[in-house]
Amino acid sequence: MPAVDKLLLEEALQDSPQTRSLLSVFEEDAGTLTDYTNQLLQAMQRVYGAQLNVLHTELAKQLADTMVLPIIQFREKDLTEVSTLKDLFGLASSEHDLSMAKYSRLPKKKENEKVKAEIVKEVAAARRKQHLSSLQYYCALNALQYRKRVAMMEPMLGFAHGQINFFKKGAEMFSQSMDGFLSSVADMVQSIQVELEVEAEKMRASQQELLSLDEAVYTPDFDVAAPQVNRNLIQKAGYLNLRNKTGLVSTTWERLYFFTQGGNLMCQPRGAVAGGLIQDLDNCSVMAVDCEDRRYCFQITTPNGKAGIILQAESRKENEEWICAINNISRQIYLTDNPEAVAIKLNQTALQAVTPITSFAKKQESPCPSQNVKSSEMENDKIVPKATVTIPEAEQLIAPGTPIQFDIVLPATEFLDQNRGGRRTNPFGETEDATFPEAEDSLLQQMFIVRFLGSMAVKTDNTTEVIYEAMRQVLAARAIHNIFRMTESHLMVTSQTLRLIDPQTQVTRANFELTSVTQFAAHQENKRLVGFVVRLPESTGGESLSTYVFESNSEGEKICYAINLGKEIIEVQKDPEALAQLMLSVPLTNDGKYVLLNDQPDDNDGSPSENRGAESEA
Repeated sequence: MPAVDKLLLEEALQDSPQTRSLLSVFEEDAGTLTDYTNQLLQAMQRVYGAQLNVLHTELAKQLADTMVLPIIQFREKDLTEVSTLKDLFGLASSEHDLSMAKYSRLPKKKENEKVKAEIVKEVAAARRKQHLSSLQYYCALNALQYRKRVAMMEPMLGFAHGQINFFKKGAEMFSQSMDGFLSSVADMVQSIQVELEVEAEKMRASQQELLSLDEAVYTPDFDVAAPQVNRNLIQKAGYLNLRNKTGLVSTTWERLYFFTQGGNLMCQPRGAVAGGLIQDLDNCSVMAVDCEDRRYCFQITTPNGKAGIILQAESRKENEEWICAINNISRQIYLTDNPEAVAIKLNQTALQAVTPITSFAKKQESPCPSQNVKSSEMENDKIVPKATVTIPEAEQLIAPGTPIQFDIVLPATEFLDQNRGGRRTNPFGETEDATFPEAEDSLLQQMFIVRFLGSMAVKTDNTTEVIYEAMRQVLAARAIHNIFRMTESHLMVTSQTLRLIDPQTQVTRANFELTSVTQFAAHQENKRLVGFVVRLPESTGGESLSTYVFESNSEGEKICYAINLGKEIIEVQKDPEALAQLMLSVPLTNDGKYVLLNDQPDDNDGSPSENRGAESEA
């Protein structure tokens, strides 16, 4: 006998669209079975009513007991029970959706603990009621898969036995094979009954076990104080509220089922057979946002900087896990051979930063020296033999306890214009693009999409190790303090400055003279991490050193190559012959501006190859 398809009771609480889709198949089967049973009963009643004379009285009585009665009992008992449980399940689902809508509208700023407790209690009660009704409904539908087989065979078997007993004188018409067939059918019916009893007992035990769970599983955000967040997810599924704009200022929120599939975010409404694509997650960015005084909202931004969709999770744990999962997917970890191990390694990299690099103190770095733009190698254009360099201690690079800045709010001294006397500056650190006329005359203009991770003061700019140490500490601080929000900007590299431009308003957030950039390097493992050190004068007469760390949509080496090319242009502008030689080695656009190559050149002249050789322990 073929296996019986069943609904999984363990999936009743999650109530995903996939479970609802499978449930609709069972419901359609139950509806078809009800129609067929009614038609079969009418046919059986016509057969019963055809027994008119006295000779057929005994046959009619036997047919009434063995053919008509079982099908009536099946319709009145089993099919009616399924129909009743379906209605109860629908009512419980509607109550749960209403309670979740009230919970999602809880304000974050003016939070009323009494109202919140009442709504949370209401959600838990509605979720438990839906769980109980779904378990009962699933059990009834599973049992129907067995009972329908018995209900369809018992009337036929009763009819055959009645005819055999009626036609006693014609018993020779029925061969031994027919008797064996009827016997095997009777044995099959009995085995199905036994199997149904065993399965029913298993479902009762499973139902009791599932209902004995802690009440916390029905309560949203029950572990808000210290949620156990899994930061190594490469796929995620669950219900989220999607923000939809219905007018210029009006919005609505819709509760839908979302899941990730490879590098895509999919959405499947309730009742849909399959999900549809909502957002391509490759190279995107995600951050927590404040939206309409709602809790646990986050926004997905496309690689070109365009704001994407805004979603709301039902708990802090779900919110952080969705953000971590989308961050992992945006790095295209899912394309590796062992994505789980890669995700764990990348997330542990940040946590390892809190440990001083004592184990690397004696490690020698021989492949390439650090990129130092003040070295005699660049000034004299000579190849200097590469000496063995000892990696300094972390305390020699960055003072312990140095604060980290996670947003672009630069010190006031960094907004002073050393080279453009009399230029008026904005006290908020933002300037209009028109205040930078050098961009029109610059021989180099290259744009990169970056996200600001953090900046901090450093003690030295003699080695790129200070950049790797800053990357380590910034990533560690973000992981420890659960900071996911990042400021996205356009990094404009010219032959004179580095400018951070707001992609929405095109306002310049920060401006650094290229001559003040003393170190720059890309992370050797995470190719999208890049950083640079800036040396600026202070009002006291001294100088300050700060390291800025970014995550780029493209490889960090391309940004380093652009910065290096800009510094070379500054050097060769003093010598017309050298400038002409550089113009021959770098392709130009039709308007005469430099264009960066897609791949870095193979030769060592005028390329930041020394950056590529630097080893990173971040």
